[in-house]
Amino acid sequence: MSTVIIAVIVALLIFLAARKIYKDKKSNKSSCGGNCASCGCCNHKKNLK
Repeated sequence: MSTVIIAVIVALLIFLAARKIYKDKKSNKSSCGGNCASCGCCNHKKNLK
């Protein structure tokens, strides 16, 4: 029974983390530091022009 409870808690934490990442991405918040030289998929370059 305790294994099921732990699994539910872990699944809930993963869901909450994924939801936060999705909401941040949707509202244009990201962890971009602005260093486009080290970023392979950076949209920051487009905003600099």
